[in-house]
Amino acid sequence: MKFLGIIPARYASTRFPAKPLAMLGGKTVIQRVYEQVAGVLDDAYVATDDERIEAAVKAFGGKVVMTSVHHKSGTDRCYEASTKIEGNFDVIVNIQGDEPFIQPMQLQSIKSCFDDATTQIATLVKPFSADDPYEALENVNSPKVVVNKNWNALYFSRSIIPYQRGAEKEEWLHNHTYYKHIGLYAYRAEVLKEITSLPQSSLELAESLEQLRWLENGYTIKVGISAVETIGIDTPEDLARAEEFLKKKEGMASPQPSPWERELR
Repeated sequence: MKFLGIIPARYASTRFPAKPLAMLGGKTVIQRVYEQVAGVLDDAYVATDDERIEAAVKAFGGKVVMTSVHHKSGTDRCYEASTKIEGNFDVIVNIQGDEPFIQPMQLQSIKSCFDDATTQIATLVKPFSADDPYEALENVNSPKVVVNKNWNALYFSRSIIPYQRGAEKEEWLHNHTYYKHIGLYAYRAEVLKEITSLPQSSLELAESLEQLRWLENGYTIKVGISAVETIGIDTPEDLARAEEFLKKKEGMASPQPSPWERELR
């Protein structure tokens, strides 16, 4: 099977404008994401709606494709990009453009989901630890996943699922293995085309989780397990934490702001 990695990257962001071009350890965030993906999949492209991001990707030697400014989700942007990229790919992998620490082993895990010929869509989860605080479990920004015995997703929720009746909440993580969703997706090429034409569903609107649209329309989502958790960058504060993490990991000095960051100031 041939796997195509697509990294959606928008310039406009309410919480963090120009996020893909922010500097992290001497490289832009989007370059770090691209370098983590390139070589693991058969091919990889950044899909953007902004010429500044396009120029930055070309500057470090990456592949990039321009897409519409009107997309409401990364899935829609991935589909448009896939129609513009030459080559016959069986599976499209959607890698978020704000995940500079995505690991090759995670990409291998999601690829392995397609060893099952019935897999239509795949994603990853990480088990919560019994030592995690209850506050981590109840965090609405960290969706939880329930799976069946075949490791297909039954439901995704911002709420804690399942609810343990008759047990103290402090004991829930000791009594049951809960799964945290990691926002990495892969779709068979024909399935990606189908799901981008679906209207928003009632469950999706209720939870603000796009994947519920697919479940509600009868698609199966295979779930792979990751032992590591990526560090997503949604805000400037997240970037600062990522910088500290990188310094400890690589012993790097703090870099100067990028031209795009200076422009925003």
